[in-house]
Amino acid sequence: MAKRATRRAKLHAIDTGRIHNLVFEPAPANDREQSYVRKIRPRSDNQRILMEAIEATPLTIAMGPAGTGKTYLAISAAVEALEAGSVSRIVLSRPAVEAGENLGFLPGDMREKLDPYLRPLYDALNDRMGPKRLRQHLDDGTIEIAPVAFMRGRTLNNSFVLIDEAQNCTYGQLKMLLTRLGWHSTMVITGDPDQTDLLPELSGLGQIGRRLEGLDDVAVVRLTDRDVVRHPLVGRMLSVL
Repeated sequence: MAKRATRRAKLHAIDTGRIHNLVFEPAPANDREQSYVRKIRPRSDNQRILMEAIEATPLTIAMGPAGTGKTYLAISAAVEALEAGSVSRIVLSRPAVEAGENLGFLPGDMREKLDPYLRPLYDALNDRMGPKRLRQHLDDGTIEIAPVAFMRGRTLNNSFVLIDEAQNCTYGQLKMLLTRLGWHSTMVITGDPDQTDLLPELSGLGQIGRRLEGLDDVAVVRLTDRDVVRHPLVGRMLSVL
């Protein structure tokens, strides 16, 4: 009986190890990072305008409905700038505003608390960089996750700054974020004014866009439902909702 139990325990350990490696292995041995380094191409005129604006101006405000590629294009531009040496770090910020639900207390450190809100950014970064390089950059601070509330008082030099879901920022918050822009930096603000989780009069994105539209070195790009790159039904629904 003892021998049989010992044999069963060994087999169980082997099987457990196999399951662990199969399901939870974060970086496969044959993970080729170079496959993630690729250029993206715009799929509409407005996406092309957005890409050119990010490259040409220090501040770009991209407004438009969900699925138009605002965040993905901004993340792609940030990764390309980092790879080219144009910036030394990427700073990502997103307001921790729940979409009509109260999640309550979230355990863990700052990164873990923000993970549910920043998951779309992580997904885009993972697609552009691969899991191994993304983890390395997060660990050494090359990619920084900064809550909107913690951005006050900072000056972001030599950085690519992305403020995502900016429709959930107040006018005062966006004014504070805009004044964080430092030397040799690029800032992109993205959001959909029609999908704010704040009271409509509290969201500052539309007002900020209107006030800055005429300034030099500021590009305000407005995308429409024709620029949606998700399922074709999404664009058709947005035209009637």
